[in-house]
Amino acid sequence: MAKKRTITGVAIALLVGSAMLTPVQAEDVQPVRIGVLTDMSGMYRDIMGPGSVLATRMAVEDFGGKVLDRPIEVISGDHQAKADVGAAIARNWFDNGGADVIVDVAQSAVALAVQELARTRNKIVIHGVTGSPAITQQACAATAFSWSLNAYAISAPLPKPLIERGLDTFFFLSADYSFGKAMEDAAAGAIKAAGGKVLGSVRFPQNNPDFSSFLLQAVASKAKVIWLISAAEDTTNALKQAKEFGIAEGGQHIVVPLTYITNVHALGIANVQGLTFATPFYWDRTDKTRAWSERFFRQHHAMPTMDQAAVYSGTLHYLLAVAAARTLDGMKVADEIRKLPVNDMYVENGFVRADGWLMHPFYMASIKAPSEVKKPWDYYTIEKVIPASEAAQPLSESQCPLVAQSQ
Repeated sequence: MAKKRTITGVAIALLVGSAMLTPVQAEDVQPVRIGVLTDMSGMYRDIMGPGSVLATRMAVEDFGGKVLDRPIEVISGDHQAKADVGAAIARNWFDNGGADVIVDVAQSAVALAVQELARTRNKIVIHGVTGSPAITQQACAATAFSWSLNAYAISAPLPKPLIERGLDTFFFLSADYSFGKAMEDAAAGAIKAAGGKVLGSVRFPQNNPDFSSFLLQAVASKAKVIWLISAAEDTTNALKQAKEFGIAEGGQHIVVPLTYITNVHALGIANVQGLTFATPFYWDRTDKTRAWSERFFRQHHAMPTMDQAAVYSGTLHYLLAVAAARTLDGMKVADEIRKLPVNDMYVENGFVRADGWLMHPFYMASIKAPSEVKKPWDYYTIEKVIPASEAAQPLSESQCPLVAQSQ
């Protein structure tokens, strides 16, 4: 009898692991899968990539590793900053049970493609740093959320305090893609509203190694502020060359709205001191951000970027929403994401609007002088808190159909 029971037990174990399970039984043993869709090999790797995967795993660890009595599994995919590649990975994950939610994404063209897939399948997507305003405007979706920034949030609040300091003329150096145009439009509108003047602008291609001709045009304009709209390696290259030309020493102020701490670290603060920008996160801002960031640093050997911090917060909030909804159904989880307040190291008392935008403050910051640095990665001076209401595009201007439906 003992031998018979052993054989029977093995047979049952094999059946449990097979495709012969009923749907209900299969769901009971399947993990909840979080897909981190990010740039693992391209120009955005350092600002998201492996660091975003780590941040997601930290959120899962802090949540307890299980939800709905099921283990949580983190998987990752490399979209290579290409919309077709990202869409193919997302489609496979959504359609073949590879992921219940997608986080990070970031690059605008990829994000819009993935968001459309999420909309048609009622799946959740939580964007990290995705600049296109369309994400929460005309392309908004009930199951899509923007957790960090967009072109408006890091552009529109900056001109007024600069103009109040007498920095009232501007020249734009803008990346020649949709995010660059959106940021320039948002900043130009705010400059005009605050009484400033745009003296000119020039566009440059993505992955541009030589900024000399563009920078010389900015210098020749005699604008008090050179407003650089770029990301990742483009920012590094442009700022290196601006230093070589002695632009800051010549009296022109440089603003880079989209500034990452990894760029600053790579350049060295002596090369970018005084640079002005807006950010939703800085690792050394509070006791909570410091404690979390030091945990992150011990594994990643670099302090977290705003994208990586946002991915942590968005993942943690998703899991809380799943627990509250008691289901993985995308629409029901999306309802809980909007209902629950957001409280973690990234934001306190945040909430999600009808358009999917996380309401949270931003911080106007500048890069310290080398003599002001007291410890490694001590690079930012927080000059001003930008309230959530000022950082967010007003709902009265919204083109998101969900906003009208909620009123």
